[in-house]
Order: sequence, then structure tokens, then C-alpha cells
Amino acid sequence: MRNKLDGYIAACEAQIRPLVEQSERISQENQERVLDAFWRQRISQADLVGTTGYGLSDVGRDKFEAVFATAFGAEAALVRPQIVSGTHAISLALFGVLRPGDELLFVTGSPYDTLHGVTGLRTAQGSLAEWGISTNIIDLTADGEIDVAAICNYITDRTKLCMFQRSRGYQARPAISVATLGKAFAEIRAVHPHVLLGVDNCYGEFVETLEPTHVGADMVMGSLIKNPGGGIVPTGGYIAGKASVIEEVAARLVAPGAGAEYGPTGAYQQSFYQGLFLAPHVVGQAIRGSLLFAQALSGLGYRVAPEPGVPRTDLILSVQLDDPERLLRFCQAIQAVAPIDAHVRPEADAMAGYADAVVMAAGTFIQGASLELSADAPMRPPYIAYVQGGLTYEHCVIALKRILRQIAPQIC
Repeated sequence: MRNKLDGYIAACEAQIRPLVEQSERISQENQERVLDAFWRQRISQADLVGTTGYGLSDVGRDKFEAVFATAFGAEAALVRPQIVSGTHAISLALFGVLRPGDELLFVTGSPYDTLHGVTGLRTAQGSLAEWGISTNIIDLTADGEIDVAAICNYITDRTKLCMFQRSRGYQARPAISVATLGKAFAEIRAVHPHVLLGVDNCYGEFVETLEPTHVGADMVMGSLIKNPGGGIVPTGGYIAGKASVIEEVAARLVAPGAGAEYGPTGAYQQSFYQGLFLAPHVVGQAIRGSLLFAQALSGLGYRVAPEPGVPRTDLILSVQLDDPERLLRFCQAIQAVAPIDAHVRPEADAMAGYADAVVMAAGTFIQGASLELSADAPMRPPYIAYVQGGLTYEHCVIALKRILRQIAPQIC
């Protein structure tokens, strides 16, 4: 006989079924696009073997970057194990295209915490500010929309790059859809054709049927231990976009004059290919789990964003818990059902790149891999947990049960 908790979860699953079916259609379309990119490059067994040393004449690497670029609607891409995180990929891109005297303009509000040191919004050795590159911010409107009029009025000849952050990060605002980005790109470019348009694409890859580079972005950046690595790539990051922009970034990757020709792939080559192939399906699993979390937690009175019934544009679900102890119990419940380090009890502590103490629940096969089920939260009011990932839907269900036993015993 079904118990009260199982009955509640089954009822939530019935309510989210229309959005789950929509997500499955998106996964199918994205899978076809990725496979078509493989077929165009005629990928063979020999392409799965990596290189050592300098990595010169790495045909498999060059073909994979062509596959990646095609799947993302870009002219070119750098996809390398030497890029260790999304922040590293974004930093590489910024230093690649910006020069002393240029201005960087964040147009979706303050960027993610770890970029504050990169840009000089927080003092850090080696920042853009030390190179005479200024950074300014234009906030979203009160409704969470891109303020295109304010952007266009602000841009000057010094403004070299407008950066958009697709996901919510640690902000109380909605993620931004690809369609919304495309509309903003067209309006900004019509007035200021000289400005480059870049997107922090972390957590958004394969959630929709298009990427920002399909609708006019000059470059997008992200991490392979998030969506596009399919849950199996052990390290790496990417920048994809216009060929001329990628050439500038490649000069920063190794050394001017060396560019993209250098960079061994070692033992990572096969996982890069396989991870990209798996990514549309695994992202769909994570989205299905996130939809269930949103429905179940909102039904118990917790404020979640996106709300149930809202189509997804990234992986992140924020859950407002209003109490530091409840927040810790929430994150500890996710850690307790992890396949790795389930016995570890996460606590809040200082972490490099973050202004507040942070609690992180991440019992993952790959350290810091947020396509795997994980949650993190800065310890500041109103005590919001940011949940992402889930390699399988079944794991998400098990985690939800553990969470509800911790914070909603009345239904257990």
C-alpha cells in the first residue's frame, strides 16, 4: 500500500506531466542536433584518441571543436581540458577580447560572485581593473527584464563588450530565455553595431532547443562539468562563437602566436565526445527532477523559483527556506543521498571567490560537477538553497523524499 509520502510525490508527478512532456520533446530535438554535428564531421574511432605534450596536430580535438561549434550554432569553439571551470572560461574570454581602456558592461545585473575578483568589482590580484579595463553594471528592470533602453543609452565608444548572465546565479531574478536574449541582441546591435555580445551560458546548455549563439551572441562560455559534459566529463570548459572572436581568445589560451594549435587532450578526448552525446538526455533528466522539486516544495508553502508550471531556461531552482538551520538540514539531506561522500555532513564555511560563508552539498563523482544533483547556498537572509542537476530522475525522487522527511514531517 502506498504511504502518505509516496502518494504526495505521485500527485506532484501527475501535475508536472505536461511540462515533463515538453522537456522530453526538447531533449529529442537537441539530441538530433548533436548527432547531426557528429555526422557532419564524420567522427571515427581514431578521433577518440587524445594527444600528449604540445598537442600539435590533434585531429580529434579539432574535429570535436567543430562538432561543438555546429551543435551550438557557432562558427568556432575552444573546448579544452586546460579550462578548469566556468569562471575560468569567462575570464579567458574577457581577457581575450578586452584591451586597456575598454569598458566591460554587465547588462543583467551584478555577475556571479566568482567574477567579482576577475573584473575588479572586488579587489583581486590580476583583475581586469589592473589592466585599465573598467567594469560597469546595468540592472534588470523591477520585473526582471533586460533594460534594453538603458543599455543603449549607456553604451559609448569605449564599451567593447556587453555581458549577459543567462542563469539566476545567487540572485532573486528569473533566468533569461534564449528568445529574450535574441530580441535584446537585435535591438542593441541595431544602435551599437561595434559592441560585442557575450553570454555566461552556465546551467543553460540544452535546456532549450537553441543556444544564445544561434540568435546572435558573439561568444558563449561555460563549463564541461555542467550541462554540456553529460555528467561524465571530468574537467574542462568552452568558449564558442564567431571565428574572429575565438581567434582572439585562443591567443590568450596558451600564448600569442600559438593560439588554438597547442593543447593536448590526453585521456579526456573520448569523454568529451561521449559527454556531449549524452548531454541532451541527462539535462532532460535534471529538468524533470527540478520540476518535481518545485511542485512538491511549493505545495508545502515554500517559495520556489521558477514556480511550478513555468517552462525552464536553466537548471537552477531556488528554494527560500527563511531559516539558517532549515537551510542546513535541506543541504544535508541532499548530501546524505549522494552516491559519493553520503556520510559527510556539510556545514557553512568561507570559500574562495565568495563574499559570504557558503554551504555546499555535492556528493558527486566529479568534484564540483553541478550537473550531478547538488545544492549550495550563501548563508545570508532569506536563506535560499540553489538546487541543480540530477543525472537520473530516480535519484532526484530519492533526494526529495529525504528532504521532505527533514523539513516536512507532517506528510511522511
